[in-house]
Amino acid sequence: MRRNDREIVDRAEMESILRASPVCRLGMADGNEPYVVPVCFGYEDGSFFVHSATEGEKIDILRRSPRVCIEVDLTAGPIRNENPCAWEMRYKCVICRGTARFLEHREEKKHALNIILEHYGSSADGFSDQALAKICVIRIDVDQMTGKQHG
Repeated sequence: MRRNDREIVDRAEMESILRASPVCRLGMADGNEPYVVPVCFGYEDGSFFVHSATEGEKIDILRRSPRVCIEVDLTAGPIRNENPCAWEMRYKCVICRGTARFLEHREEKKHALNIILEHYGSSADGFSDQALAKICVIRIDVDQMTGKQHG
């Protein structure tokens, strides 16, 4: 990291940013082409959980290449300056790298979906087999996490 004075090194502080962020951006590589998509998510014990339709560009890319990068942030607006080139942003962000895998078992999917719902302040008791069959649930195990803040 170029700006060590802005680095967040405490894992608990980085995880608190994850818990407070409403969306994560999921970055993937499709050969030479990058692809980034914002997704709703949940986080627990070093893993992200996301859900999706069972088909689409994101799913196709993840099946070919499961390595991903995730970015989450909290922003509080710009720090203005008389010099327009000296404006900065107040923010906290976390960037994670990891490997995605598709959850297949009913209980794994239910657990992951509840983690996602809890992230947004809700919960569910029952997921029908029909509903679970119609969605894709992805677990991303994090192997690297970095944080940065300013302002």
